[in-house]
Amino acid sequence: MKILAISGSLRAASLNSALLRTFQRLAPAGVEIQLCSFVGDLPLFNPDLEADLPMSVMALQMQVAAADALLIASPEYAHGVTGAIKNLLDWLVSFEPFVNKPVAVLNASPRAHHADAALRETLRTMSAVIVEPASLSIALLGAKLSEAAMAEAPAVVQAIRASLAALQAAVAQAQAQAHGPATFALADAAGQQG
Repeated sequence: MKILAISGSLRAASLNSALLRTFQRLAPAGVEIQLCSFVGDLPLFNPDLEADLPMSVMALQMQVAAADALLIASPEYAHGVTGAIKNLLDWLVSFEPFVNKPVAVLNASPRAHHADAALRETLRTMSAVIVEPASLSIALLGAKLSEAAMAEAPAVVQAIRASLAALQAAVAQAQAQAHGPATFALADAAGQQG
């Protein structure tokens, strides 16, 4: 399973980015987590550029299309999501492979509930599938945990493993539903020919 991890923070010391890297570190065998490294390189969304997409937008779309699921972690600024994550999502609004993509929403600070709600509303509007059992709010702000310590803290490790297991299950279910009817139709057609 391929997961694209997207941080809405551009800060080098971002807790949200550290949380995503910890997910990457704790990923089980068979789960590949790629960090989206060019969120800050995307130009401001402009529909006039859609006819000739900038390279960074094409790269983003390729990564999203190749991913089975997304992990999105974003801090809260002024009771909303960051401009960086909103800009990234704006570039994906009319991108068909984003529709029905399983997404886990991560929140590194439970008091950031305005941004969490705003992010979820945007994702629902874009027809993403928010996987609630995989989405988590974990109190990292003020915990004074280093990134290495996050990967060893029992509560953090347990939450991340449970999140990834739920995301794997959601992806497996989505793939079964996507392939199920076609498989049955093919089997029926083969049976009728025999």
